[in-house]
Amino acid sequence: MDILTSLEASNNAMNDEDVICLPGQRICLSEETTVAGTGTYERGGYIYATLAGTVQVKEKDNCKYIEVKCAGSQTIVPVAGDVITARVLQVNQRFARCSIICIGDHILERTYRGIVRKEDVRATEKDRVEMYKSFRPGDVILARVLPQTELSCYQLSTAENELGVVVATSSESGASGPPMVPVSWTEMQCPNTLVKEPRKVAKIVAESTLKTVQQTDES
Repeated sequence: MDILTSLEASNNAMNDEDVICLPGQRICLSEETTVAGTGTYERGGYIYATLAGTVQVKEKDNCKYIEVKCAGSQTIVPVAGDVITARVLQVNQRFARCSIICIGDHILERTYRGIVRKEDVRATEKDRVEMYKSFRPGDVILARVLPQTELSCYQLSTAENELGVVVATSSESGASGPPMVPVSWTEMQCPNTLVKEPRKVAKIVAESTLKTVQQTDES
């Protein structure tokens, strides 16, 4: 049974009493004017909680945003559209598993699991993407959070020029080696050995520019 069987009724009820939820618990129906906000995600026409906390309904632009707030200190979680920093943990032919360590310029106290699928690495020639030539374990990447469809991890995209690998060391040097230097959109070079390795290289720009680009795309 949904936590909020009727949004109109629950709005009045929550003024007097908090509604408590657990991770993965179904909150309410997802509709055109009822959307998932911070601490929730949409799947199969319903909104679910990603956190344990209290349910809140916030109205903005004629829409009701369903959010979950943790008790005590404020918890920051990735939200669709955020640009995050992540460390690549594992790479296979279909995806790269990551650990999200920063949201914007905010360093997280706890990490979140993320995944970059093969089809979300580049905006063009998606069928020609090779994961092993895009990322390697240990790489630090910039990525954008996609709308969440799974509770277990956040789906990420590097399909923008400004997103991709920002810090990497060569396979020969290992984690203790110097950071490689970008030499093209698809290669980085070790400054010591001059060996080049393939990567999906990010073009580093200011965060304000990233937001401007996103707003232009949406309009």
